[in-house]
Amino acid sequence: MTQNSSRPPLPPFSEETAREKVRLAEDGWNSRDAARVALAYTPDSTWRNRAEFPKGRDQIQDFLTRKWTRELDYRLIKELWAFGGNRIAVRYAYEYRDDSGNWFRAYGNENWEFDENGLMAHRHASINELPIRPEDRLFHWPLGRRPDDHPGLSDLGL
Repeated sequence: MTQNSSRPPLPPFSEETAREKVRLAEDGWNSRDAARVALAYTPDSTWRNRAEFPKGRDQIQDFLTRKWTRELDYRLIKELWAFGGNRIAVRYAYEYRDDSGNWFRAYGNENWEFDENGLMAHRHASINELPIRPEDRLFHWPLGRRPDDHPGLSDLGL
């Protein structure tokens, strides 16, 4: 993908295309392929993620590589919250374990802004996480894309 490639669906978003964009983002992150995921962002994309502020694809790729090195068995569900024009708001939850076998569930909200090519130019994330017991895990699909028949956040009461 070149730096100016199109990444459909493109803004302005309808409810259908906003939901599609959210699912594509979820699928990408569940791949844990930092280089591929970074291509969904503009070359100069800016992020706010907890206390980190990556700028540009290289920093985003480095951030995601570090993240998925620490967050093992990562599984994510995103859900559309709101949309308008070239912006989408999502809520999400993900589960992972650390290298000591401790499990966590993180909850968050993201605000996204896209350029005319459907690349994300800005990502603002707010995240909280808590330790969970292994028996309290809810995301049990094999690593990779969440199956279409797996419940979403609302279905799981999250």
